[in-house]
Amino acid sequence: MSLTDQQRKFYENTLAVTRQEMEELDRLIEEELAKVKDRLAELQNAKKASRQMYDAACMRLGVPNDLEAEEGQGSEA
Repeated sequence: MSLTDQQRKFYENTLAVTRQEMEELDRLIEEELAKVKDRLAELQNAKKASRQMYDAACMRLGVPNDLEAEEGQGSEA
């Protein structure tokens, strides 16, 4: 079944519009992923700094570092 000129123009326009929409959505997805990656890096750095403080406090108090024990158990399981 052949398309009329009007139908062909409709479908060609639909292709163009939906392609633009998909490209915009891809761009937005990449922007959001970048934000998430940045936030995760911030949180990991904060956790690392907190861990260093915790380790130092244990050392200064002369008490066992219970986090090291927990990590040791977690890697054995």
